[in-house]
Amino acid sequence: MTLRAGWGRFRPSETRVARARAQADVAAALAAGPLIARGNGRAYGDSAVSPGLTLEMRAMDRMLSFDAETGVLVAEAGVLLADIIGCFLPRGWFPWVTPGTRFVTLGGAIAADVHGKNHHIDGGFGSFVESVEVMGAGGRVTRAAPGDDLFGWTLGGMGLTGVILRAAIRLRPVATGWIVQDMRATQTLEATIDMMDATLSAPYSVAWLDCVTTGPMMGRGLVMLGRHAEVADLPPSQRGRPYETPNKPTLRLPFDLPAVALNPVTRHAFNALYYWNGRRKPGPRLVDWASYFYPLDAILDWNRGYGRAGFLQFQCALPQDSARAGLTALLGAIARSGEASALSVLKRFGAQDGRFSFPMAGYTLALDFPANDRSLKLMETLDQITLDHGGRFYLAKDARLPRAVLEASDDRVPAFRAMRAATGAAGRFISLQSERLGL
Repeated sequence: MTLRAGWGRFRPSETRVARARAQADVAAALAAGPLIARGNGRAYGDSAVSPGLTLEMRAMDRMLSFDAETGVLVAEAGVLLADIIGCFLPRGWFPWVTPGTRFVTLGGAIAADVHGKNHHIDGGFGSFVESVEVMGAGGRVTRAAPGDDLFGWTLGGMGLTGVILRAAIRLRPVATGWIVQDMRATQTLEATIDMMDATLSAPYSVAWLDCVTTGPMMGRGLVMLGRHAEVADLPPSQRGRPYETPNKPTLRLPFDLPAVALNPVTRHAFNALYYWNGRRKPGPRLVDWASYFYPLDAILDWNRGYGRAGFLQFQCALPQDSARAGLTALLGAIARSGEASALSVLKRFGAQDGRFSFPMAGYTLALDFPANDRSLKLMETLDQITLDHGGRFYLAKDARLPRAVLEASDDRVPAFRAMRAATGAAGRFISLQSERLGL
């Protein structure tokens, strides 16, 4: 038995581990009993840890074909987005949708139907998946495409429909490796939401919120708009090598920081410093792709900054008509608790009709908290506020949601359970999360 946990390192659990290097390995593991597939371990909670067998898929990392006319890449599930970017950005291609880390596998991105800063325009990762090959409960491999039941349930299904083996995805053509970022500081939560509502034409949009400041300036933020730079946007000296960006050194946290390092004083100082540093750089400027999309990737093992107990992330989506009131209530509860989040990210969602995907038209707020009793108590309050405002929760970030809260938030749960029972997946693909939530 081996200890495994999600990226939040919250409550590691014992599991048997096997590694797949080829389709035959997956079939053999499935024949041996219930399992869940695991990519690079970047789901924050227990969705990729099984009470039975956890099947690690990273070694299935081959890129199989690429069509330069359509931008369609066929690759195995263990390929990282970092691998795809490293291979194809120098050739003028980039993922259409990317989450906040490039160290997620293709299979994981599909299983969570990850979203990015462009959901309000382009939708989620699944909008650019052409097909997916899944090994089901009986060991049969099915190729599913948009419109198929298996395809619809696999997107956002957290690996509970079967093991994703391969997929075909579309990449987007880009002229450079740079982003034109437009930084705009706001003074209040209302102003932040107004700014994001007024800039829906921006291809990329994200806001960092100050969760410490209370009173009239509660929810002040930094809105970061972006678009892929054209060659003409670059300095003349750079135009002959438009995909070349700085090779920045990657740092690593070599040990767990003591829990006392993240306390109300340090979190307040971080929020204040981050806000004022952002205010010093207003307006458009060129930033490299890694700095815009993946700022946290600059520090490997940054999750160790929360100490041995780990951390919890809370992420909800709120519908457009109740988002302002819901966000105000959420930030108010956080401010009153004193448990401020160091990383508070707000994005605008467009409409999405996925079978079990997370997004809905409106806003999503993601918050990180040290794993302790105070945070767990606060998150119960945040759960209720989300329910009161018609919201739902992101399973890729969840490590502690009660079953009753999930059922109250998402009327798609009964259909998902019925699908799992009908296909035999319920008895073969099991995670700690699926057991906790009764999925």
